[in-house]
Amino acid sequence: MSRRVLVVLAEGFEDVEAITPIDYLRRAGIEVVTAAVGASSQVKSSRGTVVIAEQRIQELAGRGALVASQWDGVVIPGGMPGSTNVAASREVQGFIKDMHHMGKVIAAICAAPAVVLAPLGILHNRRFTCYPGMEKQVTGAQWSGERVVVDGTLITSRAAGTAGEWAIAVIEKLLGPADARKVAEAVLLH
Repeated sequence: MSRRVLVVLAEGFEDVEAITPIDYLRRAGIEVVTAAVGASSQVKSSRGTVVIAEQRIQELAGRGALVASQWDGVVIPGGMPGSTNVAASREVQGFIKDMHHMGKVIAAICAAPAVVLAPLGILHNRRFTCYPGMEKQVTGAQWSGERVVVDGTLITSRAAGTAGEWAIAVIEKLLGPADARKVAEAVLLH
């Protein structure tokens, strides 16, 4: 069974936290679609790397393709102001809420759990992790210092240094441990 994941890119995203899951998920055979928040498909990272997204969020929404039932997961890289820019997108807000209500995989790292997911109520009564210190912005959830936290279909992680483990956790949730192990071994993650 093929799986389909949307990776949301907004100006100021963290390079490693975006590219690592795109790469690892594709290695696992998951269809990954990158989508830019904003007027351009060209998106600059927090470190100045320019990435050309395959789609724009507004185009997907306009074509009726930003519908949770058409996706198995959403990946939200962190970085600042990337996380703030993702959180400001009404289309992305609605999509993430719908993904949550349908029990789809929601993966967020670094600032994104606190800045994007918490205001939407996604973390309420859930275990999560995020970039150190950002947890102080979150109420009604249980913070953990673990590198990656999986709570049902919610997968959160700390920072760029944990992006590989986080991506493997997403693969495991979507395809199972054997596929996740294959990718981890192929990239010499462990």
